[in-house]
Amino acid sequence: MILFPAVDLKNGQCVRLEQGDMARATVFNLDPAAQAKSFAAQGFQYLHVVDLDGAFAGKPMNAHAVEAMLKAVTMPVQLGGGIRDLKTIEAWLDKGITRVIIGTAAVRDPELVKGAAKRFPGRVAVGLDARDGNVAVEGWAETSHVTALEIAQRFEDAGVAAIIFTDIARDGLLKGLNLDATIALADRISIPVIASGGFASIDDVKALLEPRARKLAGAIVGRALYDGRLDPAAALKLIRSAA
Repeated sequence: MILFPAVDLKNGQCVRLEQGDMARATVFNLDPAAQAKSFAAQGFQYLHVVDLDGAFAGKPMNAHAVEAMLKAVTMPVQLGGGIRDLKTIEAWLDKGITRVIIGTAAVRDPELVKGAAKRFPGRVAVGLDARDGNVAVEGWAETSHVTALEIAQRFEDAGVAAIIFTDIARDGLLKGLNLDATIALADRISIPVIASGGFASIDDVKALLEPRARKLAGAIVGRALYDGRLDPAAALKLIRSAA
């Protein structure tokens, strides 16, 4: 079970949003590379990065910050936000991103995901961000008419490395992970599922280690780390002891 510390980028800074609302952004670090190094020093083994501006613009907008993080740490990095064509996928993988996360394009252009997953085995993930059960796109600005399960099932045999399932209603609000919905999704597909949205405390780590959640590949944690509600050392020790 991998715990992914999150770095969300807005205007080159490390921020956290509430429910994906760009107007409700809190800046936690002016230097994303320094934040990445801090997470590495704390013992995390995989970094989750989102280009928030890119998600709205439909193309990379915080490339300099991402590239600085890649130079600052040796741990693998997964990146989402504004990745909507093969050229962008190739460019990020060439620059050292371990895994790209495709969100909006997974809804609008599923053939892109299938083609990329086949061409780059193990290096393409799908981000499914749900609002009231339906998947949101364009940086969560629009809600589609399809469910997370419907989209996930499209990629069952495509070679997608992971599905990152986010409950938008909980994101950034420290209400706890929506494990019921996440596990329900994981039970219906064979692709590994990563939980996201609402991670609040060590209780979420304990819940992730319960037998019912064993099918999950990990979880993304953001605000709880930044504001000190989750002790990294305690969380990682608990995960190691359960392995």
